Amino acid sequence: MDTSLSNSGERVRDVHFSDDALAVDLLDGRTITVPLTWYPRLMNATPEQRSRWKVSGAGYGIHCPDIDEDLSTAGLLRGAPAAPCRGKS
Repeated sequence: MDTSLSNSGERVRDVHFSDDALAVDLLDGRTITVPLTWYPRLMNATPEQRSRWKVSGAGYGIHCPDIDEDLSTAGLLRGAPAAPCRGKS
């Protein structure tokens, strides 16, 4: 079985934020909930900035233009936090 194929049910249906978590509803009925501490840009964003998200990547991603954050449902399902920020040299 080729696990690289996308499952159409893993497309984003809706996104919700609490004070400490991100929840993504998928078309197949699942909800992925992850801590905001995994995504510092989202954690430090205002509620208004978080509310301005868009579905991207043919439905398999979330783009938050105000904070330049992009997430994929594949990464969320794997439990992949954001890469650490690199210092400027």
